[in-house]
Amino acid sequence: MFCPKCGALLLPKEVNKKMVMSCSCGYSDKDTSKVAIKEEVKKTADISVVQEDDDETLPETEAECPKCKNDRAKYWLIQTRAADEPETKFLKCTKCKHIWRDYS
Repeated sequence: MFCPKCGALLLPKEVNKKMVMSCSCGYSDKDTSKVAIKEEVKKTADISVVQEDDDETLPETEAECPKCKNDRAKYWLIQTRAADEPETKFLKCTKCKHIWRDYS
């Protein structure tokens, strides 16, 4: 719903223990029958792990595995945080298949 005075979006507000639709310009509408107020729940994104058979196409680099000390690993990048932050680099050992993150 929009304010008939200024055209801004009407927002739900509690006044005297009753829900009304109000605007920042001072207009308020007590008729909330046309409005359904829902509480949104933010979902987190799932991070997919590279499957055993999917790693054949991944690029390979020199990196020491913290588990078996092998010097070769496959890697991939995933944006795990906000867009203005760097991607997270995941590495998978070519020998023991151990997966770890590289934060450098």
